[in-house]
Amino acid sequence: MQTFTYLFLVFLFASTLVQLYLSLRQKQHVAAHRAAVPVAFADKVTLVEHQKAADYTLAKGGFGRIEVVLGLVILLGWTLAGGLAWLDSVWRSLGWSDLYTGTAVIVSLLLISSVLDLPASLYRSFVLEQRFGFNKMTPLTFASDLLKSTALSLVIGVPFVMLILWLMGFAGAYWWLYAWAALTAFSLLMTWAYPKFIAPLFNKFNPLEEGEVATRIDALLTRAGFNSNGVFVMDGSRRSAHGNAYFTGFGKNKRIVFFDTLLKHLTPAQVEAVLAHELGHFKRKHIVKGMVLSMSMTLAGFAVLAWLMQQAWFYAAFGVQDSTYMALLLFLLVSPAFTFFIGPLMAWWSRKHEFEADAFAAEQSSSAELIAALVGLYKENASTLTPDPWYSAFYDSHPPAAIRIAHLQQQP
Repeated sequence: MQTFTYLFLVFLFASTLVQLYLSLRQKQHVAAHRAAVPVAFADKVTLVEHQKAADYTLAKGGFGRIEVVLGLVILLGWTLAGGLAWLDSVWRSLGWSDLYTGTAVIVSLLLISSVLDLPASLYRSFVLEQRFGFNKMTPLTFASDLLKSTALSLVIGVPFVMLILWLMGFAGAYWWLYAWAALTAFSLLMTWAYPKFIAPLFNKFNPLEEGEVATRIDALLTRAGFNSNGVFVMDGSRRSAHGNAYFTGFGKNKRIVFFDTLLKHLTPAQVEAVLAHELGHFKRKHIVKGMVLSMSMTLAGFAVLAWLMQQAWFYAAFGVQDSTYMALLLFLLVSPAFTFFIGPLMAWWSRKHEFEADAFAAEQSSSAELIAALVGLYKENASTLTPDPWYSAFYDSHPPAAIRIAHLQQQP
């Protein structure tokens, strides 16, 4: 067995064991604190609401551990058990050029992976989410979403995959710079196009009606000096009872979107505070910083891939024939095992940004109203108030509820 194969297995099993260990810590910690509401929330959250959040967290964690194990088996099947080599041989037998063969291999792998993930998606929506009263999706909506997303992926994704493979094969030694530029341009284009052309295929977006919420939002946007292409309400209740709000697009195509479920559960002052937090991400340049980091990591990834493409041992480690498309596929499948352990750094960076956005919201709106809004969202989304500290530090992009509320209470 190749040295790289051993190295891959070490990182793969280490990352899997860490995931399972952290998940079991989360299970034990949440279960141990299920019997009583944390003191900081004793006057805001009922015991029934707290226990629902604990049970929901435990149920998701249990299913998540099953998914981790199944994901390990499937990845080993594609790599070391010969799945990729078999798929490659099937398409090579047709005698097509490397460009068309590679595109077919990649697309078919993605389609097969989607089929393998289908039972888990069905379980999450119609069993787990249904059990806790969150699922509002019908089988017809689920099927419609699946068909639309698959069609979009093929229409948009296939030409882009062909472009990347063509650059890898014919753009010379610096193909990875051209491919990075193409991916960056494609990502920016999709970010711009998503709110106007893609999102409306799945949801309805109506302009926010006039009233106290709209008046508060207009005043907040004016104070913050923020220009958008409109404030919209999305029919999120068609699929889920979870509430949310987000920004989408960039430049003159920026939009503010509220789930209709969020507007039902929060007061106008709380909605204003939530929006102020989201504005904080823009005003503190978190979006730009995130894009720069993503672009930098992608560039580094392409540079590593360009080197690996020239190494015979990279293909031999997994028993496949050397080709540009197989190098790309192997890199996409194998690299997560090696990058898994930078997760805590990314989570820490994200939590730092959340604190900064909270501070901005306290300046532009009201920390008390944001606290009330967050508590309301914790209750409506059944978010646990007692995550395991290690689990939270490794995974959570947002600070734990108790720490976040305490931090907000210190704001002027």
